[in-house]
Parts: sequence; structure tokens; C-alpha cells
Amino acid sequence: MKILRLGVAAARTGAASVFLAAVLHGGAQAGPTELLTHRAVYDLTLAETSQAAGISGVRGRMVYEFTGGPCEGYSVAFRFVIQVSDENGQVRVTDLQTSSFEDPASKAFQFLSKTYINRKLSEETRGRAEHAADGIELDLKKPAPRTATLSDKALFPTEHLRRLLETAVRGDTILVADLFDGSETGDKVYETTSVIGARRDGPGSPGEENAGAVAKIGDHPHWPVTIAYFDSQTPSAGERMPVYQLGFLLYDNGVSRRLKLDYGDFELRGNLSELTLIDPVTCKQ
Repeated sequence: MKILRLGVAAARTGAASVFLAAVLHGGAQAGPTELLTHRAVYDLTLAETSQAAGISGVRGRMVYEFTGGPCEGYSVAFRFVIQVSDENGQVRVTDLQTSSFEDPASKAFQFLSKTYINRKLSEETRGRAEHAADGIELDLKKPAPRTATLSDKALFPTEHLRRLLETAVRGDTILVADLFDGSETGDKVYETTSVIGARRDGPGSPGEENAGAVAKIGDHPHWPVTIAYFDSQTPSAGERMPVYQLGFLLYDNGVSRRLKLDYGDFELRGNLSELTLIDPVTCKQ
């Protein structure tokens, strides 16, 4: 289910308002500040397809809501609904619903994911992961109860986002990092390579996106970013091809837009259609 995996990636690692976004202000000398809490909606359409994909049409919507605060941690509620039509006229509706929580220090990460195919529950994943001395300790409840120890190099989503934004602000162009986001069977670690383009000042042209939503981002600098995901279990001999790629414009206030979800034999475009700012939970004095 390639389309689902990249949906989760979009929710947790970089697009949809930088999906677990961090805010950095003030250019190259800036340090991390509060995360921006918000709700972003993206309309999904088919950008490109090959004959091998067997797809005649795609339409859908992605909704991402990021809430919480810097002292209590942050929660994400995410929904990814896509309708795919094949060349035989058959229609398949996939509804991915996820929720997650990452504590302020990015030490622990809780996740829940449900996938519905044509309104019937197809998959469910639920668990908790925590950084420990020997690696990431995983306590998985679904699809089947078990425990495991994962790579100690792997980052949780907010952790990865902080690294990505810090890399961009420094003016560096490459970030290589292992990532754990609880997707698929709940125990997978992906190797990622992020390529960051040159800084652009100002909000930029809305293009095909909603001009009002783009205007709410504000007059912030941004960077074009592409994240390639590699299966960590694939042999590394020779040049490897990414399993998926996710592209977007990343702003220093944590919003992203102009999404590109590349599945190899077809590509989706995600245009920002709504942006709502949400008051963060303030720290108790």
C-alpha cells in the first residue's frame, strides 16, 4: 500500500505544514522556538502517471491538525482520504486516520493508525516507542502484541523535523537520518535523505493554491525540500532507489505547501486549500 505509506510520511515528517512542524525565526543565527499549532487542509490530485500504474484518476483530501505546547508535548490528528479509479472503471476509497503524541524532549512517541478500504477496517497499528540506552524500545499492541528493540540512531518525527529545519537555517543542503514514525506494521525504520534547496524570502506566489491560505503563512523565508525514503532492510550493495519521495516548500514558521508525493509509477500533488492557526497550550508558571 504505497499510497498509505507516503500519506503517513506526509503527516509525520515534513509536508502538511511541516507535519509536526518546528518554528525557527531570524535567519541563520536563529535557534528553535515554540512549535506552531495549526490545522492545514490539502486537496490531492493526480499529477503524473505511467501506464504501469493502471490509474485513470485520483482525487482526495489530506487534513493535518497539530496541537499542544512546548511544555506538555505535541499531538497530531491526521486524515488522508483518497479515491482512486483504475482503467477498468473500478473505484477504491482509502481512508487513513492516524493520531500520535511526542513528548517535549522527543524521548517517547505514541501512535495509532487505522486504515479503511471502502469503509471497512483493513489495518490497525498501535504502540509506544521510547529512546533507551540500547536503542528504541518498542511496545506494540496492534497488529499483534510484541516488544522489540529498534535502531538507536532512529529519530522520532518531531526530532527529525527539528534537525531538518536547523539544517536549512544553517545553510546546509543535506540531512541523512534514520526515521521511526510507527507506520506500516509499526516496527519499521526508514533511512531518509533530505535535500534542501536555496532559501527563498517571502511567502512566494500561491500558484494553484488558495491565495488566502497562503497569505496566512506570513512573510517568512522558506526552502524547497525533497525527502527520499529507503527501506533499511534492503541490501545496500550498489545504488539504491528510494521507496518513496516527498517534496514540499518548508517555511521557517512550520507551514509547508505545494506538496509532491512521488510513488514511482505515479505522482500526486497536494495544494494548500485551508490554514487555521490554533492557540498553543501555554506552559504553567
